[in-house]
Amino acid sequence: MNKLVIASGTGFLGQILVNHFKNKFEKIVILTRGKSQTIDGIKYVNWNARTFTGWEKELENATVLINLAGKSVDCRYTKENKKEILWSRIDSTKILNKAVLNCKNPPQHWLNSSTATIYRFSLDKQMDEIDGEIGNDFSINVALSWEKAFFKTETPKTMKTALRTSIVLGKNGGAFIPLKTLAKIGFGGKQGKGNQFVSWIHEDDFASAVDFIIQKEMTGVINIVSPTPIRNAVFMQKLRKIVGFPFGIPMTKFFLEIGSFFIRTETELVLKSRNVIPKRLLENGFRFKFGDIDEAFENLLH
Repeated sequence: MNKLVIASGTGFLGQILVNHFKNKFEKIVILTRGKSQTIDGIKYVNWNARTFTGWEKELENATVLINLAGKSVDCRYTKENKKEILWSRIDSTKILNKAVLNCKNPPQHWLNSSTATIYRFSLDKQMDEIDGEIGNDFSINVALSWEKAFFKTETPKTMKTALRTSIVLGKNGGAFIPLKTLAKIGFGGKQGKGNQFVSWIHEDDFASAVDFIIQKEMTGVINIVSPTPIRNAVFMQKLRKIVGFPFGIPMTKFFLEIGSFFIRTETELVLKSRNVIPKRLLENGFRFKFGDIDEAFENLLH
């Protein structure tokens, strides 16, 4: 029987994966901070992502384990939040490593979240998995520690893949909704200088890429991004066009600092230049359905 376990699978990305995989696995189990229950044939099991409380039995005989646990980075980087951003990723990954090693029949393949933010700010060089350059700041160090916690423990019977995911554009959550709102009310101009690259991927391609990695048994680190990073100014201009708003007031770094303070987030989320390409996916023959931002926007809005 093929079984999929998604750790912390009730959020935006978890829902995308559940919709994609619901007819491909006979059994889907979601580890959640919510209560244990079964809805629409999907089993939800409570876990705290730190200690064993019985949820670990669900990993027995799993075909695939996908871990999406980690506090959202869409918050102010206070000392408290920074600590939680880091430890929510490390703790969940460490306890899953322990659980996998304790299994008689462990998951065959474990895919762990990571982030395309691991690469340095780049306006020139395109970063791939082979010679992409890792930077040094808070978010990058979180990403490095997270991948280290994942790969450091050897799991001889379980293949491991780190998903270096970029901004996932989807209809029901994630960054697309606030960006679309900004564009609709006239604040859809470039953010900061506007020359920084946005690495993005359509939600359908995100799910298909995960599926492809499982089918092809790809391991190690993989960039989950569309093949065409796009400059922020162009991204916002195309978004304005599709929502039908004629102009967009540019958001200078100063305005963004004020605005992001009020919406309790960090400017880094829009100002960092993520110039990342999916070299390994392309080399293995993955085909993007929405490799072009116009097609992606068109699909998400209509």
